[in-house]
Amino acid sequence: MINALKGMKDLLDKEAKRYEKVIKTCEEVAKNYGFTFINVPHLEQSALFKRSVGESSDIVGKEMYEFIDKGENQVCMRPEGTAGVVRAYIEKKLDKSNTPKRWFYHGSMFRYERPQKGRLREFHQFGVESFGNASVYEDASIILMLVEIFTRLEIKFKLVINSLGCIECMPKYHENLVKFLDAQSGFCEDCLRRKGLNPIRILDCKNEHCQNLLQNAPLLEQNLCPSCQKDFEILQSILKENEVEFEVDSKLVRGLDYYSKTAFEFISDEIGAKAAIAGGGRYDRLIEYLGGKSGFGVGFAMGIERIMAILEQKEECDKREGIYLCALDETYIDRLLKIATSLRKKHKVILNYEAKKLAKHLENADKIGAEIFLCMGENEAQSQSLFYKNLENKNEKIIKISDLEQNL
Repeated sequence: MINALKGMKDLLDKEAKRYEKVIKTCEEVAKNYGFTFINVPHLEQSALFKRSVGESSDIVGKEMYEFIDKGENQVCMRPEGTAGVVRAYIEKKLDKSNTPKRWFYHGSMFRYERPQKGRLREFHQFGVESFGNASVYEDASIILMLVEIFTRLEIKFKLVINSLGCIECMPKYHENLVKFLDAQSGFCEDCLRRKGLNPIRILDCKNEHCQNLLQNAPLLEQNLCPSCQKDFEILQSILKENEVEFEVDSKLVRGLDYYSKTAFEFISDEIGAKAAIAGGGRYDRLIEYLGGKSGFGVGFAMGIERIMAILEQKEECDKREGIYLCALDETYIDRLLKIATSLRKKHKVILNYEAKKLAKHLENADKIGAEIFLCMGENEAQSQSLFYKNLENKNEKIIKISDLEQNL
C-alpha cells in the first residue's frame, strides 16, 4: 500500500466541508472589501523567498522544500503566499501604476516542519494583499476584514498589534538592541544566528530562557519616529471606535523579515495552547527588495487548518441536507433520472440507481445525511407521484410530481 507522505493530508467528507465553509466565508468578506482573486504558482525560484522572507527566518533556514529542477534552476515549493503575489505585481509592471491593487488568494503552502495539530507540511492559507496605499486606514480595514471573517465563523480571538517602525526610526532601534544583546549571554543557537542577520527577530524567539534574557530589552515603541508614532495611535483609535478589543505587544515582530510599521496577530485558545490563527502587517520595503518601484503593501495570511480545527470542536450534530431519490423497481429509474436532472437546477440530489426495499433505501438516506427522502413504488408510478419523508421532522406524504417544486 502507498500512503500519503508524513505531514500531507487528504481533505474529504466533513473536513472538505469545513474547508469549503472557511474559503467561502473569506471570499465573501474579501469581495465586500473590494478585493479580487489572484492565483500564483506553487513553484517559484528559491531566491524569491530568500530575498523576501529573509535568511534569518526559520522558513528559509530550516523549512523550505527546495531542489534543483531539470533546467538546473534552484526552485522551491512556496512556503507562504505574499512573496509570490508581490512577484506577480512587479512582473506585470503594476508597481509603475498609480492605481491601487487589492487581491485575495488561497491554496497550498509547503514547509518541512514537525507535523502537529493544526499544522502540516502541506497546509492551506487564505490571504489578502493590498498595494499602492500608504494610509494606515488600509491597515485598519484589513484588520477589520479579519474581525468580520472570524465573527461570521463564530471564532473567538485576541488581537495583538505592534509597530515595527520604518527606515527612519529602525536603524537607531537596531543599534540600541544590538548593544543590549551584546551585554547578554546564553541565547540559543537560533538567536545567535539571527543576531547577525536581523537582530529584531530575536524578540520572536519561543525559547523560555531567551525570553527571560529579553525582559529588559529596549522596546520598539520607545524608538518610533513621529510619523510611525502618529500612525500607530491612529490605528489604535480606529480599532477602539469600531469596538475591536486589542493588546499592544512591543515584542510582536512576526516571523518574516519584510514587515515594517503595522504588525498584528489574531490568537485563539480554542485549539489548546494559545496559537496564532492569522497575522500580517505592512511591508512597504518588500516591493523594492524584489526589484520593483518603491511602493506600499499591506496584507494578512490565515491558517486554514487551525480554523478548521476550531470549527470541528464547535460542531454539534451534522445538519441534514439534500434529497435522496430512489425506486422500489428498476423500471422506474429512467423517470427518476429525468426528475433528478430537473431538481438539480436548485437542489442537491443523490439518485440511487438500484431497486431496493423501502427500509433499505431509508437506511441509505439516513447514512448519507439526506434531509428529504423521495421514493417511487408501483402506486406512485401509476399516480404520477412520489412518497415524501422529511428525515429531520419525520413528516410523510404523497406528492404529485407536477407539484414537487412547491413542496420542497
